[in-house]
Amino acid sequence: MKRSRINEILREGDAFIRSHGVILPPFAYWAPDKLRAADHSQIKARRMGWDITDYGAEKFDEMGLFLFTTRNGRLSDLSKGRGMLYAEKIMISRDQQLSPMHRHDLKAEDIINRGGGKLVMELFASNPDGSIDRTSDVTVMVDGIARTVQAGGLLKLDPGESVTLMPGDWHAFWGEGGDVLIVEVSTVNDDLLDNIFEMEIGRFSNIEEDEDPVHLLVNDYDAML
Repeated sequence: MKRSRINEILREGDAFIRSHGVILPPFAYWAPDKLRAADHSQIKARRMGWDITDYGAEKFDEMGLFLFTTRNGRLSDLSKGRGMLYAEKIMISRDQQLSPMHRHDLKAEDIINRGGGKLVMELFASNPDGSIDRTSDVTVMVDGIARTVQAGGLLKLDPGESVTLMPGDWHAFWGEGGDVLIVEVSTVNDDLLDNIFEMEIGRFSNIEEDEDPVHLLVNDYDAML
């Protein structure tokens, strides 16, 4: 993706979030130089901040996701079973924009539709080896109530509804009838190692630097902070 396109998506996404009465934390709006000058060690270590991905496929409008990680624990907390064991993200799934089929080995997550269109999820269970089980029904919790769909079935969440996904639950999702504001509440999030995709794709975008970044993305941190 070109940096100019990423900058444009950041501005559009922030406006959409604000239109639903949500304001991101102050560090979200720091220019790169201010972030570098601040004590950013925990922001970097916990990979908090902006995340715009097209999964390396260069087709953001068709397959992509807008994310902002507001808080995140550490894997060391999980291993100890105490401390900051949770994470939170704000996401935007655009109308008909696919977030491709994937699962997590560690993360359990609540995916909450906070406004906009319907959030559509395609669901599969896992086989014992972690591969997609294309025959078994899938049962998930929707706002505390068990709901079962067939393998590859679609779960549609209206604004205010949420689904709980456990490690091993294969899922893809997209907006329907409009862009969707999503909040994800989960156990500690590790985007470097804990995303297993059905397709051979990457988690992050390849960036072409055609202009300066307005804000750094989490995948900029290692090179630019």
